[in-house]
Amino acid sequence: MGAMTASPARRVLLAAPRGYCAGVDRAVIAVEKALEQYGAPIYVRHEIVHNKYVVQTLEKKGAIFVEQTAEVPEGAIVMFSAHGVAPVVHDEAKRGRLATIDATCPLVTKVHKEAVRFAQDDFDILLIGHEGHEEVIGTSGEAPDHITLVDGPDDVANVEVRDPSKVVWLSQTTLSVDETMETVDALKEKFPQLIAPPSDDICYATQNRQLAVKQMGAEADLVIVVGSRNSSNSVRLVEVAKLAGARAAYLVDFADEIDDAWLEGVTTVGVTSGASVPEILVEQVLERLSGQGFEDVEIVKSAEESITFSLPKELRRDLRAEAAALVADRVGDRGTDQASGK
Repeated sequence: MGAMTASPARRVLLAAPRGYCAGVDRAVIAVEKALEQYGAPIYVRHEIVHNKYVVQTLEKKGAIFVEQTAEVPEGAIVMFSAHGVAPVVHDEAKRGRLATIDATCPLVTKVHKEAVRFAQDDFDILLIGHEGHEEVIGTSGEAPDHITLVDGPDDVANVEVRDPSKVVWLSQTTLSVDETMETVDALKEKFPQLIAPPSDDICYATQNRQLAVKQMGAEADLVIVVGSRNSSNSVRLVEVAKLAGARAAYLVDFADEIDDAWLEGVTTVGVTSGASVPEILVEQVLERLSGQGFEDVEIVKSAEESITFSLPKELRRDLRAEAAALVADRVGDRGTDQASGK
């Protein structure tokens, strides 16, 4: 009888860093602190971060997610998501007598400030990003007369500017680094005097997670990215994994979405998660893979992360009292108008 051939060992390559970035951590904690400090409900304009599990968890605690400021009742507290909002949204909140908490990621705020500064200097601003993404909408709203959206390298041919000697590019913070630079190179070819932002716009966490996936992609037969489909940085990780050499890559919100057919003939699975994904979801994926024989876990480390951001300053004030005062001011204004016959 011939010797039996041993089955190849099954292993997991686990990306580090992965999951929550500092901006997401700050935003999620801000909602939890607001609920604890002011009580439910706390309204949040748009999903606080793009993750189904996080949103569902916060809804159970008393957060109410809305798409428009007009959906928030007068005198309530509304929080702006980590993706940022345009100045017009702040104006809507004032008109609606709402107390506000701004949970915009500081790295997004940096891009907003760059847009304002370059617009004041009368530059044409070429914003590299995905049309319709909340972050792009917010940044564009800072200088709508100066910003042109460039949605990837194929969009460059359509770009027109007033003065080719006064053009700058900015970017959405959650893009693929490689695709962004491909777009920048195409823009430089068309506009040789194009200048870059003073510092990199793509989030440090986005870059670190993409680098880890590049390192594991060449070795992995399959890469599983934990994240939601409306999460730009999570979708980018799937693309990066395939470009890095992985035979297949899939995006899942939860472990039970993993199809057994994906694992057939696979010996090495790469696992990572988007910047808005809590670690519990990754742990569940590892448990699911362990049950299929993938018990050996190796860490693929691309960087150390130690950045933290302080919570929004509004959490240090009594916003319920502020909201009540705003409503009282409106009532007082109406009384004055009636007394004067207006």
